[in-house]
Amino acid sequence: MAAYILRRLLLIIPTLFGILLLNFVLVQFAPGGPVEQTLAQLQGFGDAAGNRIGSSQQSDVAAGSQNESGYRGAQGLDPSLVAEIERLYGFDKPAHERFYQMLVSYLQFDFGKSFYSDKSVTDLIIEKLPVSISLGLWTTLLTYLISVPLGIRKAVRDGSAFDVWTSSAIIVGYAIPNFLFAILLIVLFAGGTYLEWFPLRGLTSQNFDQLTWWQQIGDYFWHITLPVLASVVSSFATLTMLTKNSFLDEINKQYVLTARAKGLGENAVLYRHVFRNAMLLIIAGMPAALIGIFFTGSMLIEVIFSLDGLGLLGYEAVINRDYPVIFGTLYIFTLAGLLMKLVSDITYTLVDPRIDFSSREV
Repeated sequence: MAAYILRRLLLIIPTLFGILLLNFVLVQFAPGGPVEQTLAQLQGFGDAAGNRIGSSQQSDVAAGSQNESGYRGAQGLDPSLVAEIERLYGFDKPAHERFYQMLVSYLQFDFGKSFYSDKSVTDLIIEKLPVSISLGLWTTLLTYLISVPLGIRKAVRDGSAFDVWTSSAIIVGYAIPNFLFAILLIVLFAGGTYLEWFPLRGLTSQNFDQLTWWQQIGDYFWHITLPVLASVVSSFATLTMLTKNSFLDEINKQYVLTARAKGLGENAVLYRHVFRNAMLLIIAGMPAALIGIFFTGSMLIEVIFSLDGLGLLGYEAVINRDYPVIFGTLYIFTLAGLLMKLVSDITYTLVDPRIDFSSREV
């Protein structure tokens, strides 16, 4: 097992390199980068651009001599000003040199500073992480608490009226995207059109610090209810059907028939013999599901409910072409995802010692 873990850890290196290289190449061809945005703001004398490069360079804008820059928006701007903007964002170096410097920094977990917030990428992630952890943790917990018992019940009563109507409800829930269901919840319960039972924005109220501890707990759950509900509805369908199919597959095996023939009750057969084998795939997949909900599944939910988490951070970084944040979060999330996949494999062996990865090729 140790040799298998070592091979998987070594495989992370080329995987990370390939993902970063592919995204870096794509970014080079994407229009509207930070240099172009700053040039566009300077053409209109935008305050944001002016604050970043200083008043001395702004006077050069007024001079407005023609330049030989490759940027379309640089027409009429002083070449030295354009060069200063390129240096500010690190675009004064060739692409391969910038990529090499990025890799060296990332190996030291130095992700640089955001182009726009003047904070380090690490500080931004730490600042936004509690919101995403709250959303992801409650979503994962409720998804498993609902899906596993429901899946077992559907397997036991396969083909019954209960199985049919719950399958219909699951299909409807699976067909509705989480962002669309979130909008529906806002319309119905957050003052969109009908009821105004829940707040629309944020994870806490503005007077949260002035509340007592039990009022703070109530305020937190009051705000998190709709986002978590929107996330759960779209994610429990797959897990429910996976649980049902796993139990059905085990129930029809010979050892279950033998246990029943020995006179064991249905609950004893189900939870002593079937449960451990059927739950193998579900339990082992929990780490990967958790990391997926944390870093990918919550983006649209955070945007819709104005939750200042990692999903919203990534969305704003892409919109603003904040490359340090884009690549820093990509590196961290990819590394975390690869490590959690390894944890999933290790979990397989803990749940069922008969599984041995050491004899397998990666």
